Amino acid sequence: MRVGLIAVDPGHPVLAATVELLGRRGCEVVWVREAGEAVDVCLLKAHGPQFLALARELEARGVPVVNSAAATELCQDRVLMARRAEEGGLPFASTLFTGRLGGLASPAYPFVVKSRHSRREDLVARVDGAAGLRNLLGRWAEEPVVVQPFLPGTGWDQKLWVVDGRVFAARRRSELWAAGPPAAGPWEAPAERAELALRAGEVFGLDVYGVDLLDGAGEPVIVDVNAFPGIRGQEGAPEALAGLAMRVAESGPGSSGLASPGLASPGSASSGSASSGV
Repeated sequence: MRVGLIAVDPGHPVLAATVELLGRRGCEVVWVREAGEAVDVCLLKAHGPQFLALARELEARGVPVVNSAAATELCQDRVLMARRAEEGGLPFASTLFTGRLGGLASPAYPFVVKSRHSRREDLVARVDGAAGLRNLLGRWAEEPVVVQPFLPGTGWDQKLWVVDGRVFAARRRSELWAAGPPAAGPWEAPAERAELALRAGEVFGLDVYGVDLLDGAGEPVIVDVNAFPGIRGQEGAPEALAGLAMRVAESGPGSSGLASPGLASPGSASSGSASSGV
């Protein structure tokens, strides 16, 4: 069995451990750079446009890709992400504005601003007043963004990762609060939060993903969904990922996660910025 890997860093700890496990189980793992590579399944860790295009070419050849290119792309656009969550009945942070940051007028402070398109070193910031907004405009005025209300919490995020239906969890310091330790020690997600994370996978058509929840009292609120995150430091994650790769390869095309019926795919919605809410 040949397992393909589309990744910027194949040496990432979780990927490296997964590759080692697959090797022990008799699989050959190859770093896929072109669509002609002969593989039985492909793991899509990288999210850039060129990697998504490569994944689509593999899918067109009948190679099952985990996660699919469509599901991965959906999680890169925060407008489409919010829309899909709403359509799927998930409790997602309200999105009040989409458009260029420079076009934002008379905001209600405090608020959270994020780049519309998720990528490395994108804009994610809490803005408490006019001075903070002016500082961001100096660099990010032309950036397509989404604006959400700042929701009070404990200063921590609940991080849930799912691999093939297995839930892993931790609490980590929110990037919207003052600097602090990266983790608050071991944490086991309550059953209702684990169930919510599993439901998110169904709505977004994902097999390997992360769900960020606001840490605090009351009903849970999802603030982000990530396709194929790092899942660092979670015992059992490489084993789950290796098992998923082998199961999908053995099942053949169409065995990985697919978008839920009745919900629009990324290609069916405009990718341009708008100045209205989602």
